[in-house]
Amino acid sequence: MSETCTSLLDPFLREERLAAVTAPHVAALNRWVSGLRQHGVELPWFDPADGGTGAGLLVLLQSPARSSPSPRFVSRDNPGPAQQNLGRFLAEAGIARRDSVLWNTVPWVSDGPQKRPSAADIRSGCAWLEDVLAYLPALRVVVLAGAVAAQARGTVSHQCPGVTVLKMPHPSPLSLCTSPAVPENIRRVLREARAALAG
Repeated sequence: MSETCTSLLDPFLREERLAAVTAPHVAALNRWVSGLRQHGVELPWFDPADGGTGAGLLVLLQSPARSSPSPRFVSRDNPGPAQQNLGRFLAEAGIARRDSVLWNTVPWVSDGPQKRPSAADIRSGCAWLEDVLAYLPALRVVVLAGAVAAQARGTVSHQCPGVTVLKMPHPSPLSLCTSPAVPENIRRVLREARAALAG
């Protein structure tokens, strides 16, 4: 699959990705997702264009964008501006898709009116994150993107004590517009992540 940023607004691309959710490198992760979906939890699929269980880098975001098309994927190719920004920053840093995987701290779309996940949502999401981490044996670096993801630091450090944990701002347009230092901070952290992967 292509390393370039394309948009999952394209229905043919979504169908191609959906057909690949059982590919060997994402099969275990997506079986876990499928099990929860069968119990009524509408979680997004891990993107088979990413590294899956072979990834050395996990980028942990906040929660799925409400506007993402169906079927949903956790993907830098989603049409939302935060995901598109993240894709560009990862490409700038020279981090290959096969080396990375994305997930959300709160991996479901909230039904409520509030945009920010509740404390209870974050606790539940962190409990599920433990399962995700167990499927990532090659993990070397976790990047926590934004304030919500930063609350998962304890879960990551406890579950994966030898893994490098880095924190960066969320790549949303609102975050990037607060200061010219924000995009530079993101670039710096992702360069550190690439160096840690190489080391």
